[in-house]
Amino acid sequence: MPGPVTEDAFAKINLTLRILGRREDGYHELRSLVAFARIGDRVTADHAEGMSLDVTGPFAPALDAEADNLVLRAGRALRELGSVAAGAHLALEKNLPVASGIGGGSADAAAALRALMRLWKIEPDKTSLVTLAASLGADVPVCLASSSALMWGVGEKIARLPLPAFWMVLANPGIALSTPAVFRELAAPPLDALPSDPALPAFATLDLLVRWAAEEGNDLEAPAIALAPAVGEVRDAIAATADCLLARMSGSGATCFGLYPSQAAAGEAARALATAHPGWWIAAGEAV
Repeated sequence: MPGPVTEDAFAKINLTLRILGRREDGYHELRSLVAFARIGDRVTADHAEGMSLDVTGPFAPALDAEADNLVLRAGRALRELGSVAAGAHLALEKNLPVASGIGGGSADAAAALRALMRLWKIEPDKTSLVTLAASLGADVPVCLASSSALMWGVGEKIARLPLPAFWMVLANPGIALSTPAVFRELAAPPLDALPSDPALPAFATLDLLVRWAAEEGNDLEAPAIALAPAVGEVRDAIAATADCLLARMSGSGATCFGLYPSQAAAGEAARALATAHPGWWIAAGEAV
């Protein structure tokens, strides 16, 4: 009976985020190029009679108020889908700031699904697994693969999209931003009709990726900065570091990121930011 099983839960970064409008069902139609940074949480699953969860790590206290963690919900849902009689003890090492625009909770849930499938030796059909993941949150399906992709619709349409190699620096000023509040500030207009599927871009070089991403932008960045000017300060501080190719807010904030051509450049930028802003959470990692 092999175990325990450990899976990384890498940070999901919205390199771009276009909000195309508000749908009749109240959801927002979006288009987003996402990548994952080799920075994140870790989920471990081991055999047990029931389903339980322990949370440790620097950001564990931020989850104390949660009555039912998404990781535990993912485990129970997979157990039901796979008709599994066994239980599991889950351990979440929470290294990413909570509710910070980098998909931490979604990545944790996806990592729990991957770990439990290995532990219980089950392979649900892909359609059922994706449906289960989507029921947990719009970002959970893309986090299952944890590889770069273009997302659209409300996040349910995903196309794998390989990207050139690059490194990222993430920085968060330690403030909370409500996603619904950011969307209210954006006040996206209603859609007359659902848009057609987008053409998939191709990036032969990092320069082409940076130029395309710069043009696409993040439509939530301006409303987030209007609510929390510190987000703009973080973005501008990253942009001022040496060799930064692009600086932007991820998701609905408040984490911002910078793209760099090498590990050395990203490491130097992270050190410079940490020296200048010791109160910020800062991490550097390779894009995956």
